[in-house]
Amino acid sequence: MILAVEPLENRFVRLEPLAAALEDEVRAALDCDPDAWDIMVAAGYGPHFDGWWRSALRAMEQGTRIAWAVRRLSDGAIVGTTSLYEIRPDYRRCEIGSTFYRPEARGGPVNPSCKRLLLAHAFDAGAVRVEIVTDAINPGSQAAIRKLGARDEGVLRKHKITFKGRIRDTAQFAILDDDWPEVRARLDARLAAFG
Repeated sequence: MILAVEPLENRFVRLEPLAAALEDEVRAALDCDPDAWDIMVAAGYGPHFDGWWRSALRAMEQGTRIAWAVRRLSDGAIVGTTSLYEIRPDYRRCEIGSTFYRPEARGGPVNPSCKRLLLAHAFDAGAVRVEIVTDAINPGSQAAIRKLGARDEGVLRKHKITFKGRIRDTAQFAILDDDWPEVRARLDARLAAFG
């Protein structure tokens, strides 16, 4: 499994690998909604952005993460970020995560578009397993992950510590290569409904 660091695009979004030229646009996109960041492991808004940015670029250099800026094609605005991370070529697995969208980009085609691109990128590269995890206290995120067709694999207790110091339980989900055709069809149908 070799995951290329490259732009990904469909009708609704263009995912652009993080690079210096995008820093100001990404900063502006993430510098909002502090309450939504409260349950995240790492924060990327306000005073936390510089550390978040350096960490993302360092992980990209190490080959353990590909972080993308999410550009909404309807207006050209960067509306968030998402990543493939915990990349383990030896096990042919990775995770989708470190996802944040501006409030006005939530609930429409942006998230399913991003997930469709990321999952295709991973499975086309030979992944056999793509994991998606979220905070166990975030039922909205869990519902969105289930809606994708990911399978619930339980809760990892005391799995991570948020940037605010809360010890977090993590709800774990996965999509296997065997699941991908059905998940892909479901995502394609959802995206077609947006016209």
